[in-house]
Parts: sequence; structure tokens; C-alpha cells
Amino acid sequence: MARKVYPRTPDGRYFVAKDRLWRCTDPCLSEDEKRKHIKALMKARRAVRTSQQQEDENALREARDAVQAAKEALGERGPVWWDDDAPDEGGLAPRNSSYAKWWESHDPS
Repeated sequence: MARKVYPRTPDGRYFVAKDRLWRCTDPCLSEDEKRKHIKALMKARRAVRTSQQQEDENALREARDAVQAAKEALGERGPVWWDDDAPDEGGLAPRNSSYAKWWESHDPS
């Protein structure tokens, strides 16, 4: 199955899915680091699903904390990985962000 390709902002900081900006993985991570954190993220997401099925609130909190830690290690949450003092615009609609002009020229709708 082909992987879906999402539009990326010109600076590579975000991709757009479901009309929202989502922070990309830190490009400075080595492939080994990235692979390690993605593996931890997938394990944590499976733990979220299992704890929800078992209705185990304590395990669910731990699993969600593990998801957060993995996402932060990937640079997708927490402190931004760029160093030019630009704010984190993750979660915004591209048309309501500093990328509005780019999105207007890119948006196929």
C-alpha cells in the first residue's frame, strides 16, 4: 500500500493533514534515533489501545505519557527544534497561520 503524501511547508517544519499544521520530525535526528523513537511511539500507541480495551485508567495514563515522551523525543511536540525564535504554529489551520500565502497558492480546493 502506498504511503499518503502530505503537503509540507516550504521550511519543512510542518505537514498539512485534515486542514491542520502538524509538526514534522526533527530533521537533525539520525536515522537510528528516529527509528528508536518511532518504535517507542508505536509501542505506546498499542498500549493506549490495550488499556482502553481493558478500561485500565492507570495503564492508559502511563501509555499516553509514553506517547507524549516519544513525540517530544521526535521533536513533534514540546520545545521546537528550530532556532530562529519562530513560534510553534502546530494545530493551526494553514490559512490562519504565517503559512497562509503559501497555502493559498498550494490548496487544491
